Amino acid sequence: MVYDWSNKKVMITGGNGFLGKAVVKKLKNRECTEIFIPKKEKYDLTKETEVQKLFKENKNIDIIIHLAADVGGIGYNRSNPGSVYYNNVMMNTLLMEYSRLNNVSKFIGIGSVCSYPKYTEIPFKEKNLWKGYPEETNAPYGLSKKMMLEQGKAYKEQYDFNAVHLLMINLYGPEDNFDLESSHVIPALIRKFVEAKENNKEKVIAWGDGSPTREFLYVDDAAEGILLAAEKYNKSEPVNLGSGMEISIKKLTEKIAAHVGFEGEIDWDISKPNGQPRRCLDISKSRAEFDFEAKISFDEGLKRTIEWYKENFINNTNEG
Repeated sequence: MVYDWSNKKVMITGGNGFLGKAVVKKLKNRECTEIFIPKKEKYDLTKETEVQKLFKENKNIDIIIHLAADVGGIGYNRSNPGSVYYNNVMMNTLLMEYSRLNNVSKFIGIGSVCSYPKYTEIPFKEKNLWKGYPEETNAPYGLSKKMMLEQGKAYKEQYDFNAVHLLMINLYGPEDNFDLESSHVIPALIRKFVEAKENNKEKVIAWGDGSPTREFLYVDDAAEGILLAAEKYNKSEPVNLGSGMEISIKKLTEKIAAHVGFEGEIDWDISKPNGQPRRCLDISKSRAEFDFEAKISFDEGLKRTIEWYKENFINNTNEG
């Protein structure tokens, strides 16, 4: 049977963000008419009084999709480990508790690949999530997400609360964060190479030695996976959400340079951290539990993302 979103009231924290916009668009395509996005300026989700106010002013929420997070790339995480941990733990804990108290029927929590141990058998299987400590630069963020997973399990056991936890791989796509101080690897590299080509630079500096591997999921595919889980999955055990591909940072960097048309030198700054050695998810569970499979090929996704960045940043800058 087709899931009926038309009679559901859905709250999406972080709904105006990168992933949130994609989820909202897909919800509207599914004829969901009651979508509420709490604004950060009005509701600080790290404060209990603010979360209380959120639920007092917005009643009868059926489903919460919790996307809001304090998150960034390696540089951001290294500079802000305390606030990253605190802000995420408080948001996740308070939002789930008040969802329970206000009879929300389903809570979709977005976890992270950063929760996996630094050294994990490839591909990452959900059952191995606790077999070691996360990669150090991402540990505060990754552990805060694991606490949300465990909260959901405990609430299921004690209160029969329906909390779903999706372990999300690195996302990319149009409307991503291209700020070099806080962005992830793909938008950071796209910006560096596009600007280098525009300014006729002969060299681009990349972090680390290029040896780590990563997996990436196009943002529209991620949004579809979240909604499929909302429609079909009702267990507290975590589920990986990814594409199943694996690429080295070196090959990724060379691929983006080629897409952009940059023909200069790539200089690897080995004083910068590599991060986790390898990342690639076992995605068999999401396929089995709620029929999810990524649709957008990596090259097509990169092409769309690069074109969006050029149109919205470089063209605007040139025109200005």
